[in-house]
Amino acid sequence: MGLRFETRGSDSPWVDTVWTCTSEQVTAMTSVAGVRWGLVFWEQAGRSYASVTGPETRTGTAPVPEGATFTGIEFAVGTALRAVPTTALVDGGIELPDTTRRTFRLDGTRWETPGPDDAEALVDSLVRAGTVVRDPIVAELLRGHRPAVSERTVERRFRAATGLTRGAVRQIERARTAAELLATGDPAADVVAKLDYFDEPHLARALRSYVGRTVRQLREGADGAIALDLDQRLTS
Repeated sequence: MGLRFETRGSDSPWVDTVWTCTSEQVTAMTSVAGVRWGLVFWEQAGRSYASVTGPETRTGTAPVPEGATFTGIEFAVGTALRAVPTTALVDGGIELPDTTRRTFRLDGTRWETPGPDDAEALVDSLVRAGTVVRDPIVAELLRGHRPAVSERTVERRFRAATGLTRGAVRQIERARTAAELLATGDPAADVVAKLDYFDEPHLARALRSYVGRTVRQLREGADGAIALDLDQRLTS
């Protein structure tokens, strides 16, 4: 019982992962910091919903619609919605109006509601329409290249595109990776060394801030539902 996740990677350069989830006998979960914005679609009691989710900079407690089924698309870092600055989505989101089982409305256009196998087709349509865009300087940076602009410009463009600083992205991603490693049985000392934490107290503080779990809780799967797929069923 709780939240049952399935997550897969994507071949699309615009998409990081696609996930599905079912909530069973759970009404609240621990939210986890994340660096990506996304689209989430869900059904509950015969009604359909959709929302845009933003990056999250901290952990917390979030309500969960009980008995709901979800499909989510996590977009690649550096992508953005044309109509909504990513900075406006940080630690928040937007519920989309007029959602039905078949369609939803975004950026003034009605689109087909996707299942998990249709996510990339929807994203391709959003990109072709110019609804989803990407900053070329940020894209170049993320490919490991050094853009021919000042460091100040890089940081400004990165924050505008992602809603976060590059330092915040690194810290959040590192904490999520640490949580996944600990949940699969890696010793805390190994995680500290592998991810370049100073020591185990440093790791513990990061987990508390970004994941909302202790090392013991992650290892034992304790303390209720969490918005993170810790079963490691990631497929391509």
